[in-house]
Amino acid sequence: MSDTVLILVRHGETEWNAAGRIQGHLDIPLSDTGLTQAAALGRRLGSEAFDAILSSDLERALQTARPIVRHSEQTILSDTRLRERHLGVLQGLTGEEAAIRQPHAWGAFKARIPEAVLEGGETYGEFSRRVVGLIEELLRTHTGSRLLLVTHGGVLDAAYRHATGMPLSAPRDFPIFNASVNMLRHRNNLWTVESWGDVSHLPREPAMDDT
Repeated sequence: MSDTVLILVRHGETEWNAAGRIQGHLDIPLSDTGLTQAAALGRRLGSEAFDAILSSDLERALQTARPIVRHSEQTILSDTRLRERHLGVLQGLTGEEAAIRQPHAWGAFKARIPEAVLEGGETYGEFSRRVVGLIEELLRTHTGSRLLLVTHGGVLDAAYRHATGMPLSAPRDFPIFNASVNMLRHRNNLWTVESWGDVSHLPREPAMDDT
């Protein structure tokens, strides 16, 4: 059976990323830095062939995806399942603010307990199942394809853990950068991480953040 390749790209930087403010489902656009990063991704990936290009429906992801599309016949398929995790009462806060205003929710978020309830949002487990469900669907419907997914830091985290068998509760030991290129390959019912955290197309390495 032919390999299925997923190229996962995290959206470019926003002003909230730079400030350490939690975005989740809030629709924050790219900053000037993020737009520059999106243009760099366009130069990096715009000449490559993809069988389909999918993006989160949030504007920061769509703004990142648009420069990559070079051919008028190719469209961006918007999918809400590629959204960031809904972080409920933590959305809009910095980590410092969350620790003071929402200590219970912040503690649950930091503890990485899969089914710990996050008021107003998704549990870590619910979010992971959403992402993995989309990935498994793509394997069925696009077998042997090369797919570009423009998405968010939390989605990259869930996809990496699914591919490597890393538990949701384990501390993250892999990078998640704005505007990074990350490649997973599925062959003979097994996933491999072909490359991860590639920001060689950017003028400088972005800060690591996953919210």
